[in-house]
Amino acid sequence: MTLRLVSWNINSIRLRIDNVRRLIAEWAPDVLCLQETKTPDEHFPRDAIEALGYRHMLVDGMKGYNGVAILSRSRFASPHTRAWCSRNDCRHAVVELPGGIELHNIYVPAGGDLPDPDANPKFAHKLQFLDELTTWFTAKRQDGRPMVAVGDFNIAPLETDVWSHKQLLTVVSHTPVEIQRLDRLQRAGDFVDAVRHFVPPAQRLYTWWSYRARDWAASDRGRRLDHIWVTPALVGGLREARVNRDSRGWTKASDHVPVMVAIGG
Repeated sequence: MTLRLVSWNINSIRLRIDNVRRLIAEWAPDVLCLQETKTPDEHFPRDAIEALGYRHMLVDGMKGYNGVAILSRSRFASPHTRAWCSRNDCRHAVVELPGGIELHNIYVPAGGDLPDPDANPKFAHKLQFLDELTTWFTAKRQDGRPMVAVGDFNIAPLETDVWSHKQLLTVVSHTPVEIQRLDRLQRAGDFVDAVRHFVPPAQRLYTWWSYRARDWAASDRGRRLDHIWVTPALVGGLREARVNRDSRGWTKASDHVPVMVAIGG
């Protein structure tokens, strides 16, 4: 049996529910992890999601900001959420999928515009969030269970994950301090980058294009901010990875595009 898992920063589930329908029609994922759902739980479009075949949901949202959701065709176990940095800001949802795979859907803070934690509280929050996750995953790794971590990590780690390494070195999402933090987090969970398992590091790959670009496709000034990681026990089962670049051109598009990984049994 193959598990098709998709991660997508939807940038408002209620505004872009038609795009969710289109993605499901095209890709038919078994599990869909959304970030930045931007709605309190009572307004999440559960009926519409159930009608698409996803009867099992873990939803954690708030009005206008953040929010994560795990939507599954099959029943999952142990659904819960976690809070970091002494904030209940709806950024981390966890479930156990069939086969004992622990799935983490994570929305890392963007960090604002100034990469200085002393002058920019948003950037300080981002670094603290990553540090706390790193400490926690270091302990989690001792369990030995297979894990998948997905989401909008808001960091493009490789030079080929951004349109210009040189010009973005001082831009939040590609600064050395963020890349170092992300590397520590990846090593803490002993995670493997499932997308780069298929796409060579030398090849440019993006999952986000700014709304500010007049023609996002022509300028192609993208960044790879959205990731899917797996622990070593799952690497041998990796079958495929896709990035749905075309969805950036859909009506009412999110600035992020879906990322999919298929894992065989």
